[in-house]
Amino acid sequence: MELDSQIKLGHLLLYDRKCRVCGEVKNLIDGFYRTRKDRGPVASSYSYECKDCTIKRVITSRITSDIFDRWEYPDW
Repeated sequence: MELDSQIKLGHLLLYDRKCRVCGEVKNLIDGFYRTRKDRGPVASSYSYECKDCTIKRVITSRITSDIFDRWEYPDW
C-alpha cells in the first residue's frame, strides 16, 4: 500500500473555509483576511470571518463623527 499515491498536497493544505458569520464556503486566500503576517501562508494565519462580513461589522460598529450625537451628561 503506497501512501504517497493516496495523499495529495491538496489534502494537506486548506483551500476553502466556511465563514462563521454567514456560513458560506469561500476561498481561503481570496475570501479571508490574514491575521498573522509573520508566519507563512498557513491556514491558521487566516481569520474565520470572511472579508464581506468583516466589512459589514466594521461599518455598523463605526462611531459617528458628530460629537453631539454621542454626548452624555457627565456623572460626577
